[in-house]
Amino acid sequence: MMIFKELVLENFGPYRGKNIINLIPEKGLDNTPIILLGGMNGGGKTTLMDSIRLALYGRRSQCSNRENLSYNDYLIQCVNNQISLGEKTRIELTFEHIINEQWIELKIVRYWDKNTKDGKDNLGVIEGEFPELNLTENWDEYVENFLPLGISNLFLFDGEQVKELAEQDLPTNAVKEAMKSLLGLELADKLVSDLDVLINRKDKILDQEIAGQKFSDVEQELLILEEQKKDLLEELNFEEKQLKIVNQKYRHASDNLKDEGGKIAVQKHQLRDRQKSLENQIEIIYSELIYIASQNFPLILITDLLNNLKIKLEEESMLLKIKNSQDLWKEKDYKLLSFLDNLDIDPNKYSKIQDFLQSENLLLEQQLNSHQIYLEADDITLPKLDNILRNLLPNQQNQVQEKLIKLTQLQKELIGVEETILRVDSPQAYQKLEEEYKNQEKALIKIKTKCETIKQTLNAIEKKIIEITKKLSHYGNNNLQNLQVQHIIEMMPKVKHTLSLFKQKLTLRKLNKLELEVTNCFRYLLHKSNFVAKVVIDADTFALNLYDYHSLVIPKNRLSAGEKQLLAIALLWGLARVSGRNLPIAIDTPLGRLDSSHRYNLIERYFPTASHQVILLSTDTEIAESEVNFLREKQVIAREYLLDYDSKTNQTTVKSGYFF
Repeated sequence: MMIFKELVLENFGPYRGKNIINLIPEKGLDNTPIILLGGMNGGGKTTLMDSIRLALYGRRSQCSNRENLSYNDYLIQCVNNQISLGEKTRIELTFEHIINEQWIELKIVRYWDKNTKDGKDNLGVIEGEFPELNLTENWDEYVENFLPLGISNLFLFDGEQVKELAEQDLPTNAVKEAMKSLLGLELADKLVSDLDVLINRKDKILDQEIAGQKFSDVEQELLILEEQKKDLLEELNFEEKQLKIVNQKYRHASDNLKDEGGKIAVQKHQLRDRQKSLENQIEIIYSELIYIASQNFPLILITDLLNNLKIKLEEESMLLKIKNSQDLWKEKDYKLLSFLDNLDIDPNKYSKIQDFLQSENLLLEQQLNSHQIYLEADDITLPKLDNILRNLLPNQQNQVQEKLIKLTQLQKELIGVEETILRVDSPQAYQKLEEEYKNQEKALIKIKTKCETIKQTLNAIEKKIIEITKKLSHYGNNNLQNLQVQHIIEMMPKVKHTLSLFKQKLTLRKLNKLELEVTNCFRYLLHKSNFVAKVVIDADTFALNLYDYHSLVIPKNRLSAGEKQLLAIALLWGLARVSGRNLPIAIDTPLGRLDSSHRYNLIERYFPTASHQVILLSTDTEIAESEVNFLREKQVIAREYLLDYDSKTNQTTVKSGYFF
């Protein structure tokens, strides 16, 4: 058993912001199955139905307006067109179902944004209050346990699906697949498909063996390889003898080179070591100079400008101090004059003191006005600049001069060492010894390479010989396996025929129960108990045939459009009942083409009893005022909502209540 508890749509399609829909089929203490949602055409009813499918099945969902869109493009299409940057589109579906005789509450959360990549949304599954990582990773497999995708159209359907099913002589492909799944026929089809795959594999194995070499050809190949192995062993034996001779000559030449040319070689070695040492020291000095140049040293090029900058900073610092203390001086002058006034001094003296203070203040203001402050440096800038000019730059200049002197000395010494190396010339006898050594070294390398090549070729031939020997020893076993493969291939048609008979008998046996359910549902909805005696379902095409009480076929064209729709709904209802799954049913605009009589049949007999939870999405003309009042009087409506669509903003808001 399963119950949808809550659906949350946030920035999904026309639903701007967060819209929460309580779907619990309860009203007070009573269990009332119907959740009624009203909305005008284009107001978001189908979008709401798609959100349930999308929450449950994600990439596999069969949504109404997806068509041939990739999952990535479909997710982008579902994003509300008025969301702000950074906002997410989100769907949450909370439901309960029974596992091991216990109610389990799960919440499916899917969210994404406009810039979704790799065709993915973000999925999370929450059990109770805690995320369930195992269910999140294996959700597609888990959902098949209680609401398989193949039969979802029996429980989540709309008026267009009913219309299409009613107008066609044969059920739609989706309904056919659902019927096969419910009847267990997909297992037989899967077995037939697996048998075809097995036949293809066995055919390939047999073809490969037939196309392989014959026994005599394999024996001939083995003889050729044995002859090649014999020739290679003889060649390897000869080359290894030559290797011993060349190795002796190489050792003799090496000893002569060491004895006769030892002194010159030692001198050369020492000079090379000194050359390398000098080059390393020069490189270190260059690195140190580069490091100094990366610090403050380049500022030495603008020392005069920095000194002028320092003078300007000192001047502005003084002006800032005057400016900042101006109000303080005026306050002190005011206090002084007030104090003198209280002392009753001579007015002339008081006037002179006052004039003196005013003149001093005037001079300070003139000084401030005559100079403009541009730099406005903080308190640490002037000390830092002074430190650079007085300490850092002189110190770095001394370091650079010392390193340049050292660099010049090392470069002169390096030039002398290089000239000495050029002057040290090998004597003629040493050159001959060195040439002989190099020639013998080349000869040794050449013959070693040849010996190694022969060994590798010999190893490859020996492996091939072992492989062919095994092939010959197992030739009898392979022949027996080929006979077994041939037997399997010959038996496959019989097995497939047996499966076909099994499928036919299984179909007939299970169709009887489905026919009974569809018949009862149709007669219950039709309100004409004497019109149809039985509904028969064709075992091959799943077409519906109606029979009267005289066992005569009732042509389908005798049914009105409304009766055809009732038959289609009866088929869906019967399939749902045969499935044995106690699941919610959601129906989008189910009454579009029904007359008032047939509408009341559905409203009175189908909606209240179709399931323990029935979600209806209707316009104001399908379930109108009289119909909704009838359902209210029957006390079968648990909750009512209105999908309020604003045509100016193209946005939908979920509100409590219905049209009437």
